[in-house]
Order: sequence, then structure tokens, then C-alpha cells
Amino acid sequence: MNINEQIHCITLPTPFAVGDVNVYLIESEKLTLVDAGAKTDEAWASFQQQLQSLGIKVDDIEQVVLTHHHPDHVGLADYLKKDDVQFISLAYNLPWLKQDPEYFEHHDDFYLTVYREMGIEKFHKKAMETVRGYLQYSCNIEIDVVVKEGDTIDGLPGWYVIETPGHAQGHLSLIRKIDGVMIGGDHLIKHISSNALIEPPPIGVKERPKTLLQYRASLQKVIHHDVKKVYAGHGKPVEHPKELVHLRLLKQEERADEILKMITDRPMTGFEICQQLFPTIFLKELGLTMSETLGHLDLLESNNQLKIDEKEGVLYFQAKEVVRNECR
Repeated sequence: MNINEQIHCITLPTPFAVGDVNVYLIESEKLTLVDAGAKTDEAWASFQQQLQSLGIKVDDIEQVVLTHHHPDHVGLADYLKKDDVQFISLAYNLPWLKQDPEYFEHHDDFYLTVYREMGIEKFHKKAMETVRGYLQYSCNIEIDVVVKEGDTIDGLPGWYVIETPGHAQGHLSLIRKIDGVMIGGDHLIKHISSNALIEPPPIGVKERPKTLLQYRASLQKVIHHDVKKVYAGHGKPVEHPKELVHLRLLKQEERADEILKMITDRPMTGFEICQQLFPTIFLKELGLTMSETLGHLDLLESNNQLKIDEKEGVLYFQAKEVVRNECR
């Protein structure tokens, strides 16, 4: 294990509102790239130029670890494909990275159910078209090495994998044991709170993943594994990650309390709550705002604070205390 190994941050442009994305090159036993940016000509040119400034060629890269499947983190993998490069990620990401048509049928069906339950079925088709549009910035590759919680990676001594689902179902982070450095993808970002995006389970699994609850458990892993510094997928490194974790958890609880107050007097659909939370952007960013809304409703339900009724396939949410008062 070599604590003096070089970790190079390469910042690449993206076509997305989140802005630039960071990918990381680790000079270890194997030259390892963590994440790969969005597939655009601009990003590819910038990537090659920054490699050149480090005295490194694209062909020198021996393996690529992908923290999750979102296009801004994987797209340039298409340009890195060759016989002696290995792609490494979690099993969940397999159908996303090879753009499996069967999986995307499952994906669209899953969202149709969610949108119906939230009371916004009429927006389903447009939302799925948006998701398909993002795939032009993604890749079409196979994963050569599937990893899981606690695994080490050949050629990267001293590092191990932790699974950090929440922002994405197939999200992993890498931790260097000797000093607590984490390369965290979108798990923990200094200047913005990562959205716990609603995503489908693997084919054959019926239950909807409770992504905010997953994310809260994954944030706790930063504390459990004594992480000292996080190299993030966007923005500057997080120098005091444990403090930021506590802040993120607190803000989630405050948002849940805000929703609870909204539904004290009457039951509301998920879409009605979403509109009230995000009155100016709920339609423009429907996937993000819907995920935020549903995630915090899951948090309230997990705390036994919510009563949920179903009418004609649509769910109605109300604070549980109101129901108890009405029964007195």
C-alpha cells in the first residue's frame, strides 16, 4: 500500500444542470480511472488534454471503476473500450451500462406505477422520453468485474469498496484504509445535497426501493468507516465529511417535518405535495422534485407518522396524529 500514490482530479464539462463532473485518476499498481464523464466531444477533448498535461496517454489506463450509472459519470467509457481495459462496478449497473431494452421496459413500467400512485400519470410519457434522451450521453459497455460491499480491487492495494445506495441504486464508493480518503461519486457533495432518486429495483423484484432511507443509511457509513476526506463527483473535496453528514441528515428531517405540517388538515396526493414544495420548478425538474417528495414521505412512514389511503390507484397522504384526534 502506497499512501504517496497520486490521485489526480480531472474536471470535465457536462450538458447537465449540475455542471462540471470530477473523475479521478489513481496512479497505483494499475493506472485506475474512477468515473468517466459524459459522452460529448467537448468532454473527450478536455479529458485527453488534461491527461497529456499529466504525461499520461489514454492507452495507459488499465481499469475503470464506475461509481454509478448516471450518464455524467459513465459516458466516455465508450471511448476507453479496448481488450486490456477492465470496467468495474456493482451488479445493478449492468443493464444500464449496456442499455438493455428489456430492462428499460421494466424501468418504464415501474415509473408508470409510481406516477399513477403520485397522481401524475399524464406526465409519464414525457418523463420517460427525457430519460431516454439522456442515454445519448451514456455508454454501451459490459462490466468485466462485478464488486460488492467490502471487496478489494486488483491493482488498487489499500482501497476497498463500500456500497452507498441512495442517490443511485448501484452507487459505490472507494475508501483508502490507511488514511480514510474516500472517492465518493455523488454520495456526498459539499455545495449541494445529493438527491435520493427514485429508481426501479432489478427485474423480478416488486418492492419499490425506499431511496431516501437507503441514502440515510449510506451516509452513516461515512461515520462508521471513519472517513476523513471525500473526493466528490462535483465541486471541491469535502474536508469534514462527518459534520456534513450530520447536517444532511438534519435537513432531511426538517423537510419531512415541513411536509407533515402540509398534510395535517387534509390528505394530499404526492403531486399536490410536490407542487407545494416546489411551486416554480416542479414540472421542469419533475424527476428530481418527485423523488424528493416521495423520499420524505417514505421517511415519515418509517417513523409511523403517516396514514396512506388509496383511491382509484392514487395514494393520499395525511399526518397520522390527525387520524387519532378524529377517532377520540
